[in-house]
Order: sequence, then C-alpha cells, then structure tokens
Amino acid sequence: MSSPELGAKIGPNGTSFAVRAPKARAVWLCLFDGEVERRIAMSRDGAIWRTEVPGAGEDTRYGYRAEGEPPHDVSKLLVDPYATALDQPFVYDPRLAERGVDTAALVPKAVVSASTEAAFAPPVFRHGGLIYEVNVRGFTMRHPDVPEHQRGTIAALAHPAVIAHLTKLGVDAVELMPVVAWIDERHLGQHGLANAWGYNPVVPMALDPRFAPGGVAELRETVAALRTHGIGVILDLVFNHTGESDEVGPTLSLRGLDEAAYARGSDGTLINDAGTGNTLDFAQAAVRELTLATMRHFVAACGVDGFRFDLATVMARGPGFSPDAPIFAEIAADPLLADRVLVAEPWDIGPGGYQLGAFPSDWLEWNDRFRDDVRRFWRGDGSNGALATRLAGSSDIFGDHATRSVNFVAAHDGFTLADTVAHAERHNHANGENNRDGHAHEVSWNNGAEGACDDASVTERRHADQRALLATLFASRGTIMLTAGDEFGRSQAGNNNAYAQDNALTWLDWCGRDRQLEDFVAELAHQRRTASALFDPAIRHDAVWRWLDGGEMTQGDWDGSAGFEMQVGDLVVRVDRSARSVSISGARYGGNE
Repeated sequence: MSSPELGAKIGPNGTSFAVRAPKARAVWLCLFDGEVERRIAMSRDGAIWRTEVPGAGEDTRYGYRAEGEPPHDVSKLLVDPYATALDQPFVYDPRLAERGVDTAALVPKAVVSASTEAAFAPPVFRHGGLIYEVNVRGFTMRHPDVPEHQRGTIAALAHPAVIAHLTKLGVDAVELMPVVAWIDERHLGQHGLANAWGYNPVVPMALDPRFAPGGVAELRETVAALRTHGIGVILDLVFNHTGESDEVGPTLSLRGLDEAAYARGSDGTLINDAGTGNTLDFAQAAVRELTLATMRHFVAACGVDGFRFDLATVMARGPGFSPDAPIFAEIAADPLLADRVLVAEPWDIGPGGYQLGAFPSDWLEWNDRFRDDVRRFWRGDGSNGALATRLAGSSDIFGDHATRSVNFVAAHDGFTLADTVAHAERHNHANGENNRDGHAHEVSWNNGAEGACDDASVTERRHADQRALLATLFASRGTIMLTAGDEFGRSQAGNNNAYAQDNALTWLDWCGRDRQLEDFVAELAHQRRTASALFDPAIRHDAVWRWLDGGEMTQGDWDGSAGFEMQVGDLVVRVDRSARSVSISGARYGGNE
C-alpha cells in the first residue's frame, strides 16, 4: 500500500513533499517563483521519494522531474498525482509528447494548499431519490440570472435561481460530471474543438481552475449551500484512464513517475479497456490508494454525498473483472467512505466488460436496459413484459431481494430526450470524425417522418413521446436520474456524442426552454414523492398485474405491447401505449392531448 503521506503536507517548519517513482534513478522537486525554477534533489525511501523544504508554505508552486529508463524523461515537468490545486488548466501541446523537450512552460504547477475539512455529516441523498446529472460548465453558461463572471463554475450551482429550479424539480442530488483537471484529446485542436465533458482527467484531486476559480473552498461552499435545501452532491470520477493516452500521448504525471499504474498486456502494450489509449491497473495497490485518497479528500474537504464511477468495470479488473475485487472491500472498510453513495457505470469496452448487476449489494448501478426497454416500448417494438420488469425494479438483473437500479431514459452520453424522439440516426459531423463516433444503433426514432399532416402535429407527437418517457421514468421503482435540460426539451441537433462541443450546442438554453414540459416534470416529481412504494428498494412479490380493461394478466400475456396496470399495495401505475399516457395512483400524465 502506498504511503498515506504522499503529496505536499504543510508542517510547523515548512512543507514535506513525497512522490511515488519506484523505477526512477533520481527525482527532483522543482519549485517555481514566477518562471524561475529551483531544483531540489529528493531522497529515496523504497518506492517513495521525499524532501522537506523549510519556509515553504501555502501557495508554493511545484512539480517533479524524474530520471531513469524510458519513459522517464528528465525534460518533462510532472504534476504531482496527489496535487489538490493547480495554478492553471491543462492545455494540449504536441511538445508534451516529444522526448527531450522541456515542458515546464507548458504544464500547470501544483499549488501547496493547507488541509481543510468540511463539517462531516451523513449523506443527504438516499436510494430511491432523483439524481440530476449536470455538466457544470454547460449548465449555466447561458443562464440569464447568474452573473456573467460566475457562469460555468461550481459556484453558480449555489445561485438562488439555480437552487429554485432544482427544488422545483424535487432534485435529491446533483451528479456533477467531472470537475477535476483534464486535458483535451490531441485530435480536437486541429478541428477547433474542445472537450466539453471532462472525461479525460490527469490528476484526480485537483479541481479544474476553469470550473472552480475559488478552489476547494468553492466546492465546499456550494455543497453546503445545496445541503441546506436537502440536495446532496455526487461527483462523477474517472479512474479508468488518464489523459496521458496511448504510447504517443503526452507525459504529464503518472507516465513519467510510475508507469506501472497503467495496465499492460503480456507483450508490453498498453491495455485499452477504456477506449482512450490507456487503462489504470487496479491490481496495483498504489492505484487503489490514489483512488481512496481522492475519495477521502472530497468527503473530508468538501462534504460530498458520494461518487459515480465512469466505466467502473475497470476498477474491478486485475485484469479480468471480479465482484470480489479489493477496491470494493477497501472502500467499505474506510470510515470516511463506508456510508457514501456509490454509483457504478457497470461496463467498459474490454473483454467481459458488461457487468450490470455484478457490483456489491450497497452500490447503485446505471441501468441501460431500463433506458432501452422503455424507449422500445414507446417506439412500438417493445413488450409489456420487458417494460413491466423495468418498472418493478429489474429483478432479472438485481435479484429478487432489492433493486439497485439507477433508472434513466437519457444521459449525457447519447441522444438527449428530445433528440431521442426526433432522430433515427446520429448527426455527429461537427465532431470531426466523419460521423463515425458515438453509438451507431441507439434506440431512437423520428416521430414525424411519416404520416404527419403538418409541423404542428409532428411537434405534438414528439412532445407526447417525451412526456410518456418522462412519466415512465418517474413511475419506476428504484433511483431515477434526469439529465439537466431534458426537463425542458434540450436538443443537440441529433449529436449523440457531443463531448467535443463546448459551445451553444451543449450549453443549456434557459431563455428558450419549454416551460410547459418543465412544469410537467415538476408535477411528476411531486406525484412521485407521494408514492412511497416507488422509493422502497425491496422487490415486491405481491404485485398484481392487470390488462387495461381490468382483467388480471397471466404469465403468457406479456408479449403484447398495448400496456398494463401494476398495483403494489396502494400504488397503481397504469401504462397505455395508444394514449401515450402513464397514470400514477389515478393521476394521469402525458397522452395525446
């Protein structure tokens, strides 16, 4: 296990620095005063290199250089993997990947910061609630009530107008898409594009200065403000890869310090289970400790409720997936982390990478089968049986004891809700990859391509489909997730992989939003809160299923697609496909109005 003293720690006489570089021949701490660099040789302590600098305190800017066999390259200034603050964002430059080219002027410097702790409290969010997925930058870049200097930042989430919107929707937790420092993929610059999602991180604890100019304090204060309104914060973390990419990618941090952090095949080539050029190796104790340290940092310093893990299957690989992977037990045994909300995206692109339902019993999991089965039902090629199973908690996936499903009908990745019912095919040409990127066979449809009398009827049919999808989501048992903007009809013009569109395509249009749809979602949220059976994760075996005419359904009746009625105790959910409506305990939502 790596030393818990890694990173920069302020003491009574100065700051101690410790970094892991097990195969380096020599390591230097590099201190910066403006552009002037001072190098201090570090002492080896096993795999760890250490030094203490008297008089160094808060705001000291630093990096490391390591000498040894390739990929060690002393010309590369390396960012501390345990850094908690940076002086500027990462900016891609081809010289970052060129051996022998000094990069001190090209990479951010880590900034020594004093340890701070938030008031420790149990999570606000509980299973069964509404998670609201937020792209921090795109969420408020066009919000007219947020001051211009604050738009696109974490602090903007605490603005009264934003909180009013969240409370109107009954949001129980905001899930922030990655907010730690990332670097653009190297091909984006030539197309004039920039990463809009942040799923290409370099160091896991340092907030990106573009999102948090106020540093850790900005996130801590925003978390506190949201908690006063009963809204928790879940951070989306990326531990499947880093922005150093493949063999010809930039050398920024781990590659130049501890390349064993990246998984390799028997022939020495990088494993690419994340589809991004490299994969972190969770068989290595040092990788798991960096992960745990990151989680502890955001709980202790910011008070977050929990974490969503991107391509989480990677975390349980060594190299094959195991439901008994060490990281699960280590999180569960940690007193700071044991009660946090843990959400897995339960797949990656590696062999056996789809592991929906295989994570620990206290983890929630994104359920893409809910998304696809609900979409197919309303598209017209799904079945009563598949929809009923998803509404009832997906016992076929999570067993017959309790559901751990995070139900959603759209997410950041894929078509928006509005685009799902308006586009049968992706339209990703703006991404510069000849429309080859993104999911080629997403469950979607163009409601209006045939049989529409006029533009008004096309619009209404699409609105009816959106309402049906949303009502089904809010009528489902388990935790539910709504992506910001889908409650008021956000569109990306059919782009189902808009990760590179940091522009008006992905920035929410608050002035042009569909307020009727927004009010519809708010009413759904209110109705859901009155139906306690929807929050209860226990799989109910006493459910009664009926045809729409009231007749009780039998086991052989599930192949149809007209709809059905489900009764669980006092809760009655009625789904009518021809009417495009869903009723929750008598309250009808949607329909061909």
